[in-house]
Amino acid sequence: MLAASPSRAAESIPALSAPVVRRTTVVRADPRTGKLVRSTVVSSSAGRGPAPQLDAIIDKAAKAHDVDPLLVHSIIKVESNYNVHAVSNKGAEGLMQLTPSTARMLGVSDSFDPQQNIEAGVKYLKYLQGLYQDDKLALAAYNAGPGAVDKYNAIPPYAETQKYVVEVGKRYGEARRAADAAKTAETPAVERKAEDTKPAEVKPAAVETFIDGNGRLYLRTTQ
Repeated sequence: MLAASPSRAAESIPALSAPVVRRTTVVRADPRTGKLVRSTVVSSSAGRGPAPQLDAIIDKAAKAHDVDPLLVHSIIKVESNYNVHAVSNKGAEGLMQLTPSTARMLGVSDSFDPQQNIEAGVKYLKYLQGLYQDDKLALAAYNAGPGAVDKYNAIPPYAETQKYVVEVGKRYGEARRAADAAKTAETPAVERKAEDTKPAEVKPAAVETFIDGNGRLYLRTTQ
C-alpha cells in the first residue's frame, strides 16, 4: 500500500495547451566515409491519439485496479497527449507523467515503457481514489500531490491544478457521454422495434353483482 506522502506523481506537468517536445541525439556511422555523424531527432506529442496497443494496455490496467478506462484515457490525454516519450520541463516522464521518485516507489524500471508507466499510473490513481473517495480530489492529488490536498482539505488553490482538474473532468464527461451514445446506437433495430410494438397490457374486467326485486342474483362486467 502506498503512503499518503508529499511524493508527487505528476507535480511537473507541462502547460496543458502546449505539446510536449522530445529531442533525442543519435550517433551513427556515415555509410560513405565511415565517420560518426551526430544528429538530433525531434518528436512532438501534438495531435497524437491512442494506438491500438495502448488501448489494450489501458483496458487491462483499468480492469485490474477497478478504474474506469475512460478516466485513464482522459488523464493520459491531458498529461502527455499519448506521447510515450513525453518529458516535462521538471522531469515527469511517459504517458502518465511519473516523476522518477514516484516511478521508483511504484517499482517502475522504465517510465517510457507504456505497460509499466500505465500500470503504475493507474495503481497510483486507484490509491488516491480510495484515499479521498472523490475523483476531483484524487485528480488534484495526482497533479499537486496528496500533501497539498491534505493541507487545504480541498483542491489546492494552484492555477495549474485547478485547470488540470477541470480539463480532465471535461474530457472524462465527454468520453462518458460519447460512450453512452454509442451504446444506444448499437442497440439492434429489431430489439427496439419489438419494444415499440409490444401490445399494451390488458387488465381483466371487474365483475359486479346485484340482486333484482325477485331475489335473483346477477353478474355483470364493468370497464
